[in-house]
Amino acid sequence: MIRKLRSATGLGALLAVLAAGLAFPAGAVADETTADAPKVNLVLDVSGSMRTRDIDGRSRMAAAKQAFNEVVDATPEEVRLGIRTLGADYPGDNRKRGCKDTAQLYPVGPLDRTEAKTAVATLVPTGWTPIGPALLQAADDLDGGTGSKRIVLISDGEDTCAPLDPCEVAREIAAKGIGLTIDTLGLVPNTKMRRQLSCIAEATGGTYTSVEHTDELTEKVNQLVERAADPVVTPVAVEGAERCADAPLLKSGLYTDREKSGQERWYRVDVAPGQELRAAVSVAADRAVRPDYGVVLRAVTVHGREIVRGEAAGNGRTDVLSTGLRYPKADRDDDEDAVETVCLRVTHSFSAASGEKTGPGLPLELTVDVVEGPSQADDVASFGLGRGWWLLGVLVLTGFLAGLLWGWLSRWRVAMWRTN
Repeated sequence: MIRKLRSATGLGALLAVLAAGLAFPAGAVADETTADAPKVNLVLDVSGSMRTRDIDGRSRMAAAKQAFNEVVDATPEEVRLGIRTLGADYPGDNRKRGCKDTAQLYPVGPLDRTEAKTAVATLVPTGWTPIGPALLQAADDLDGGTGSKRIVLISDGEDTCAPLDPCEVAREIAAKGIGLTIDTLGLVPNTKMRRQLSCIAEATGGTYTSVEHTDELTEKVNQLVERAADPVVTPVAVEGAERCADAPLLKSGLYTDREKSGQERWYRVDVAPGQELRAAVSVAADRAVRPDYGVVLRAVTVHGREIVRGEAAGNGRTDVLSTGLRYPKADRDDDEDAVETVCLRVTHSFSAASGEKTGPGLPLELTVDVVEGPSQADDVASFGLGRGWWLLGVLVLTGFLAGLLWGWLSRWRVAMWRTN
């Protein structure tokens, strides 16, 4: 399944994890005395079906290996990377043995790029697809530490070792409350595989991605590599309410929640005079959805009056939709110390495609930032035009003087013409 990494799916999701979710925040250092290192365990399907040649004329395994080399080269130094295989060793027909065929190919820890590439180069598509057992052991591989933990599962087929249902395994991992996220990647997916991998991802708040062509993979990798150096803030899980009065009070930070189509999620933020509220929300489609959807973020008073809104619409060409807003609270002489509670209301119109589950809701990320607003001197001028008012005044005066000069010249020319 390692070769699958190179296939559009593998590299796209891998780098998404390594780049977007595992880089250190700005200002952090590699010294683990200040912050524990993020951990990633790549779970690679090396079952017999990985021999299939349908990734732009190449085998899934060959594509995955090539992609994996690029992923290893792009992995940040701070990331502790491990590799677990499933279906790599037992070629026989004994179900009991085949469903135990999972092993840690490379231990989770500091990355030796040469050693990791060498280990992957030896893999040959072999046997079964024990996804459930592999996930259980992959979670144990990540035990310990306080940094972020993530499993990236790359597979080209559904589990063949039921009744140990991979979805139930993922829910069990999520229930432990260890903050572990599972992202799944499907190579050349069919309906059954897509549903199973989506279910695994949804259970832990992860994402499912499918890629079928190398050019799609290349584009995705380029985007993710660019994000590798971006600072990452660990989001805080929060549960929005159905009305403002019951909503959680948020401070500046990054928050995650889930919301079904047709629901509303309410949050509250306190804004003091002279401060400015900046908020943004992103909703991601972690399963197949119908085209034509939108997301709306509204800032509302506690009395229900809308202050400002941000909205965005999509047509099926992107899996994430984002919008934002800004609300400056002006200083007032009569209520200098009055803090205003602003209600943030999030709604979206994503709807699951036919046959897809509607629950849990789609993941959303809410960014809240309360900052000092512009000073009165730098703010909009009393005329409402700010510094542009003075420019307008200069232009008006210039035009007036030019008109007087042109009129004087015209009269002088007429007078001279009559004289002659």
